Amino acid sequence: MSEKINIILAMIDRIVEILKNTKKLFILTGAGVSAESGIPTFRGKDGLWKNYSATDLATPEAFSRDPKLVWEWYRWRQEIILKANPNFAHYAIVDLEKYFSGFLLLTQNVDNLHQRAGSRNVLELHSNIFLTRCLECNKVDKIENAQFNPLPHCKCGGLLRPDVVWFGESIPQEVWQESVKFLSSADTAIICGTSGVVWPAAAIPEIAGNYGVKTIEVNLESTPITPVVDVSILSPAGKILPEIVEQLKK
Repeated sequence: MSEKINIILAMIDRIVEILKNTKKLFILTGAGVSAESGIPTFRGKDGLWKNYSATDLATPEAFSRDPKLVWEWYRWRQEIILKANPNFAHYAIVDLEKYFSGFLLLTQNVDNLHQRAGSRNVLELHSNIFLTRCLECNKVDKIENAQFNPLPHCKCGGLLRPDVVWFGESIPQEVWQESVKFLSSADTAIICGTSGVVWPAAAIPEIAGNYGVKTIEVNLESTPITPVVDVSILSPAGKILPEIVEQLKK
């Protein structure tokens, strides 16, 4: 058995020990969790579409300039997501929700995969790619209720945009406040599949630390939050989380 595997197993044991003394668990997930289902992330070469990067398209300015192009990109992303399935990490998080009496999942992902896997106590920090919002009356509705001709419009006549948080926009404050309120009384926080650079989610480990909450990171590579968490495992969430669940149930 390699030294790396021994280190990971020792870390899993430490995490399980922490979780066995946990009553309220907070989980934050990011794009790395969805990437294991084959959904491209915003960062790196996978984030490119027709030579456009996400920062070229996911902005109010881009939508104002060329709503047809932005909607074409979002429809492409929606098709990819609809063909994808929740992975082992999503289902392990469902198991964790069933295990703990107090549980909250905050996700930066907009793909609905947590809900499809069976998660119930979910807050979406960046909203949902399958929702639309009217630029005139501000009504939020499901994408299937939109008529594309070629652009989707509301019953009031207003142009519809994806109801997601774009670069330069504020996150929904009620979602953030509810998350921080739960986190302040949690025992443990797992930060999973995040880059650790997108604010305000990147502040979660520091906020947790201020309240004495134990912090655990599960990610493919080290991030800016790696040095400040209590335990960090650099390995796929789809492998680590199910193993944690299995050990926890013993």
